[in-house]
Amino acid sequence: MYWNDPRTPFRAFCHVLDPEIRNRLAYVQFPQEFHGLNETDSYAGRLIRLFKLNPSGLDGLSGPNYMGTCCFIRQRSLFGDPSTLLSPEIRELSPDYVVDNPITSPSVLEVAHRIGFKYGLLVEDFYTGFRLKCEGWRSIFCNPEKAAFMGNAPLNLLDVPFQNKRWQIGLLEVASSRYSPITFGVKAMGLFMGLGYSSYAYSSILSIPITTYSFVPQLALLNGLNIFPKVSEPWFLLYVLLFLGAYGQDFLEHCVGGGTIQRWWSDQRMWMIKGLSCFLFGLTEFLLKSIGIPTQGFNVTRKAIDDEQRKRYEQGLFEFGVSSAIFVPLTMAAIVNLFSFTYGLIHFVNGSNKEMGLMPLLLSALNTCRFMKLWY
Repeated sequence: MYWNDPRTPFRAFCHVLDPEIRNRLAYVQFPQEFHGLNETDSYAGRLIRLFKLNPSGLDGLSGPNYMGTCCFIRQRSLFGDPSTLLSPEIRELSPDYVVDNPITSPSVLEVAHRIGFKYGLLVEDFYTGFRLKCEGWRSIFCNPEKAAFMGNAPLNLLDVPFQNKRWQIGLLEVASSRYSPITFGVKAMGLFMGLGYSSYAYSSILSIPITTYSFVPQLALLNGLNIFPKVSEPWFLLYVLLFLGAYGQDFLEHCVGGGTIQRWWSDQRMWMIKGLSCFLFGLTEFLLKSIGIPTQGFNVTRKAIDDEQRKRYEQGLFEFGVSSAIFVPLTMAAIVNLFSFTYGLIHFVNGSNKEMGLMPLLLSALNTCRFMKLWY
């Protein structure tokens, strides 16, 4: 990650020096842009919701969450709430102290854990920003036309789920702690900010409905079971409206964030891939750790030369990297949806079971189109 616009610090200081908000301002958050992405953004590396849409919404309340990068943070905010300054007796921990050499003293480090950044979790950036908001600090989201910061995005499919799995485990650690956003957060920040942070902390639970969405209607179709209303029934219209409304809203939000139709479709594909891989494995690993069952981490090594990997990425080819168990649910879903779509299409063409199998047939067709990129 690097500065892309030399005027970025001046924009940050404009907010920091604003007399109306400076006493309660903890940090100024900028979105991160990525260079080197291909036309379709195969792995949804732009992260429009994470870096643009969600921060814009939270900015209307008490400000965006701290993302751990692309940010100017006031040192004062790490030493107590806006009305109380915690002045440590140790000079090395004073907000005005300039560090010349690394601090290794155990006594200093012990006190340092009680102030400053909140370490001890896998997502210390999210947790630190969350605690600052609970103390009464606010933040500002600054999104200039010219990208303030630029960075690199993953160029293979394996980097995406492993990176996100680590985040999901860390977010669940926050969600299950005494500082859970849904309880402590709502009480300290208010209902809407608490729900906003909860949408991050509990995001791995989406793996349950995504897994259900990927398997249950398809298996029901293969076994001749009816789980949806018939086309002739009034309730069928409700399912259609919910389906179109959800996807329509998602598409419009993506376009507002600067996306295109192709990039939106890539984002849809990665949404399902993440739900069947990193979200599912992150939730499972966290639950196993919670009951004392040790889990084995995944050691990932890159086997391809960077130039070759870049060439395949520019061609729009999916790069799986090394084999991993994290792709097993994804592969199973792709096969089940393909068989379900083929089976349902044959029966639909033959005129048998047209009404009962239409909805699962459409879902199987949609998911098969999502997974089609994985086959070539």
